[in-house]
Amino acid sequence: MPILQDYSLEMTAKERPELDNAAGRIAPGTQIAVAFLPNEDMEGRIAAACHVRSLGFEPMPHISARRIRSMAELSGMVERCARDAGVKRVFLVAGDPARPEGPFEDTLSMLRTGIFERNGIESVGIAGHPEGHPVLDASQLAAFMDRKIDDIGTRGMAPALVTQFSFDAQALLGWYGGLRERGIAIPVRLGVPGPAGVRRLMRYAAFCGVGATTAVLRKYGISLGKLMGLAGPDRLVSELEQGLSRDSAANLALHFYPFGGLDATADWIADYARKEGIPA
Repeated sequence: MPILQDYSLEMTAKERPELDNAAGRIAPGTQIAVAFLPNEDMEGRIAAACHVRSLGFEPMPHISARRIRSMAELSGMVERCARDAGVKRVFLVAGDPARPEGPFEDTLSMLRTGIFERNGIESVGIAGHPEGHPVLDASQLAAFMDRKIDDIGTRGMAPALVTQFSFDAQALLGWYGGLRERGIAIPVRLGVPGPAGVRRLMRYAAFCGVGATTAVLRKYGISLGKLMGLAGPDRLVSELEQGLSRDSAANLALHFYPFGGLDATADWIADYARKEGIPA
């Protein structure tokens, strides 16, 4: 099955109007993640999850452990998302702050509260790092991943992986292949950037620590000498499709990071699917 037949999108709490504009071009039931940004408040995040549900999509709020200020704040968010937005899946990350703003150091510390299963959460997404981590080495990343997957499963929920976005198909394919070789067969969503201005893509890449060598960018379709243009993931998605067999693509999908362009990303997905003959 083409990996574009099942895709997910990411939005911020402030992008509800943009989601309204794009909704008619997004497949019903699509998973839409609501990012946990430091410049947005909890009310806005919960409202965004409710808005996603009201449009017929599946909300997946992000929760950043080190930005949660108290047990009550975590409990309140999960309870309200489950009750008011029908949330069944969440995405948990440790978060950027060097020091936690509250009692949670990492994803595991949130999981061990039992709050998620008590509120009917069925699936918990965790982060994958195809291009490595700024602090942890490969063996540490693998060990933490295994512990989180085991803990989620022990609690009766289904684990899933969503990766940071990448410009490099070979990095994504190599990481994914290594994951399956380790016997990890859980659902995976490979992160790809939606179409955007080259300057914006480079800014997000630098902020997120994404590898962006000149050779990789040239293959992706970005020229560092022409930063005023637009770039889309056509080559990246095509190379991912070519690098996967039918069997290896089982339980695999794409996760789009629109970078403020939900409209443009929805258009790109529809155009690519039409060109490739993928059913809508």
